[in-house]
Amino acid sequence: MSVFSLNGQRAVVTGANTGIGQAIAVGLAEAGAHVIAAGRRSCAETVAAIHAVGGSAEECVMDLADPAAGAAVLSQLGDLDILVNNAGIIRREDSVNYSEADWDDVMDVNLKAVFVLSQAFAKQALARGAAGRIVNIASLLSFQGGIRVPAYTASKHGVAGLTKIFANEWAAQNINANAVAPGYIATNNTEALRNDPQRAADILGRIPAGRWGDPTDIAGAVTFLCTPAAKYITGTILNVDGGWLAR
Repeated sequence: MSVFSLNGQRAVVTGANTGIGQAIAVGLAEAGAHVIAAGRRSCAETVAAIHAVGGSAEECVMDLADPAAGAAVLSQLGDLDILVNNAGIIRREDSVNYSEADWDDVMDVNLKAVFVLSQAFAKQALARGAAGRIVNIASLLSFQGGIRVPAYTASKHGVAGLTKIFANEWAAQNINANAVAPGYIATNNTEALRNDPQRAADILGRIPAGRWGDPTDIAGAVTFLCTPAAKYITGTILNVDGGWLAR
């Protein structure tokens, strides 16, 4: 079997109903995995896209606004080999005016859910002595401060830290934990930026690749990290940013 094959693997992708999550789900399925597309809204479109390319998939309702409930759902899905923590939200406001409610909402989905889902996944894998792959979706704001997104920035710094501690604690038990840090990708989350002519021009001018990223650019990196080809990679945050951080 190819070291780039995921045949026989069962994967969960959170936030898989659209954008980056949907692309990741399709990418994993194309590599041979059976994909459980999880989201707070229906992932029927994602499942249909996977079936259209000959893949295997099902959908699962998982609202990570309540991280503990999401972890409980994960624990009921049976044996799992791959967990992709992609679900995330963003709330924009000047830091001086940022509300506690927005802070809590963002941290619950973007950081607490990553911890409790990864914990549930690892418990399950360790109990049966199985290998596992965790890929967290970080951000350029795992390294930079950003503007008007204090909770998002804090949460994505936290995702980078969790990725490293998971690697430290679980690598010897064959559970690899890595993160992919997308650059500026054309998704719903960046629509406000792309609709601001000045911000959009400033961003594009710094990207050496000369374009905004596509969700499939992230899917390829995530899929690679889940394959046997990446078995000795753990604790890494892989930037997929068109060269943004190199500029």
